Parts: sequence; structure tokens; C-alpha cells
Amino acid sequence: MNITFILPCYPHRPVGGFRIVYEYANELVKRGHHLTIIHPAFVVHPAYGNEAVNEDSPLPVPPVINWQNIDQRIEMKFVPYLGEEFIPDADAIIATAWYTADYVNQYSDTKGVKFYLIQSHEIWDGPEELVNRTWHYPMHKIVVSKWLLNIGEKMKADSIIYIPNAIDHGKFHVTVPIEQRPKKVAMLFSNQEIKGASDGLKAIVLAKKEIPELEVVCFGVSRRNKIIPKGIKYIRNPSQKQLVEEIYNGCSIYLCPSWIEGWGLPSTEAMACGCALISTKNGGVEDFTEHNKSALLSPPKDPRKLADHIIRLANDDQLRIQMAKNGLETLRQFNYKHSTDLFEDYLLSKVK
Repeated sequence: MNITFILPCYPHRPVGGFRIVYEYANELVKRGHHLTIIHPAFVVHPAYGNEAVNEDSPLPVPPVINWQNIDQRIEMKFVPYLGEEFIPDADAIIATAWYTADYVNQYSDTKGVKFYLIQSHEIWDGPEELVNRTWHYPMHKIVVSKWLLNIGEKMKADSIIYIPNAIDHGKFHVTVPIEQRPKKVAMLFSNQEIKGASDGLKAIVLAKKEIPELEVVCFGVSRRNKIIPKGIKYIRNPSQKQLVEEIYNGCSIYLCPSWIEGWGLPSTEAMACGCALISTKNGGVEDFTEHNKSALLSPPKDPRKLADHIIRLANDDQLRIQMAKNGLETLRQFNYKHSTDLFEDYLLSKVK
């Protein structure tokens, strides 16, 4: 089967949604399918008017993707924009973001049976009316969490199936015994408001007032933001090895203050590496956690509650260890063989 994934832009930095696509492509190409991944340099979104792309403008140099292993059999195609002339004919074509769904919906049938991999309710990235409209396109929709499935059902979106995201347990695993972790918190820092970094930092400051010896490490793709307090270590663009060994395995607690998560990839990665999770009830997180058993959960935008949870776990090693082990056991059911089995079966069932 010839399969085309449509990504929303060049992969200039590690993004969870890109990584999921690359992982599925890696697994599918091993099974004998031909994979093409389209990366547009420019996005001319139909909803915002018919802006012209200057065809004389030089195409930006494709970035080096050194943060993700990509099978050499996958065709990585970098194009000016998502015009149909740049899209190969295929058996199946898969949109991976709301504005790529607009393009895929308009392509001719020669581009393949149309699918839509929905990794979040992207109202944070576009007008809600336009985002929701894409859920009603005549495309086969794949959502990555039960939270998103519930949104789709409430919208009365048809042809929708739930296939959970997965973890590569070969990459993300325990290297430092859970029992031997220091009182140290890890948090992804993002300038994107919905990631709740400001709430997380406020919670950390409150927790450190109670536990001055508490250590904290933040990591992210942008330069260190001035709102990160002095005394908090910041690692920009950590390598895979650094992320797993120094950050995840070097900490006992992972903090996720996001307001919305379609799934929550860094949370699952940290849990797979032995961190106890403290998170907001951001949607996707409830697919792989249970409050007071495998994580401590609280409403979004409540730094005080997050701080209380940090203090509770930092002061109760027995609870922290048990919670981390429960989370690790839960995550074993989320693996790429199982998810790719479901993904492949669904594609094959719709491609005649």
C-alpha cells in the first residue's frame, strides 16, 4: 500500500505530533508499505484567503532531523506548499493537523482514500469554528485519546475511531532505580500559553518555599525565558540520550501543567522512565492515569494545587515510588506494535 502523510510544516524542532507520524511511518515501512511524508515550507491556508506563494522565492533548506530516527526507506518530501501538484498519487493520504485537513479534503481521489489523524482539539491553533468544521469532512478520522473521541461524538462526527498513542519502550525506560531518585522535578517549558508553563513555575516556587532543597530542571526548544527563576536549571534542545538519562531518569517527579493535551507525550515518556506524574486534567492524560494511583491530577490553571501535589510526593517517598511503579505498569500496554496493528488494519479496511 502507498501511504502519504501530510505534515503542517518543516520539522524545525522536536514536536510530539511529528514524532508520532515518524514512528508510525517507521513501523509501516517495515511491514512492506511505501511511505511518503510531505513537509511544506509555506502554509497558505484556504480559510485565510487566497494568498499567493511566490514561486520564485527560494525553497528553505530542509532542516536536519537529528532528534528522531527515520527509516531510510521513507521518502521525505519537502515542498513549497500543499498544492495538489506536489502530492503523489497513493492508496491512502493522511492529514495530521486541522489546516492540512482542509487541503486533503480538496485533493482528487487519485491522491488516495482520505484519513485524518487528530492528535488534539486544535482550537488553540485556529478559530474554533474552522477547526471543528474539519471534523465533519468526509474523511476517516483517527483520534489518539478517548477524550478526543468524546469530543468527536459530541460533535456527531462520523467515521471516527480511537487508536491510542504509544511509547517506544526501547528508547524510554528506567536506567536509575525508582527508589534511588533525588527530590527533583522535571518540566517541559514552552512559550505556548496552553502548555501552562507559567502555572508550573508558580507551583514550583510555592513548593520550594516548603522544601528549599527541592531541585528542578526545565527543558525545551526555545532559549531560556526570563520568567524561569534563577536556580532552576534549563536545558535547551536536549539530545535523546540527555532527555532519557539526565532529565527523566535524573528526576523523581514529572510536572505537566498543560491546559490541553491531545495525549501528552512527554508525560508518558517521563513515566516510562520511572517518574511519578503530577498533571492537570488536560484531556489526554486521563487515558493513561488514575488519580491517586498512577498520578496526582488537578484542574488546569491551579498552581496552588500543583504545588500541594509536588510537596506531597516529595515528602512521601513510599507514595512516590508506588505511584511511579503503577504508572510504569500501566504504560506497558501502550506500545507501537499494538497501535500500528490497529492503524494498519484501519487503513486496509478502508482502502479498496
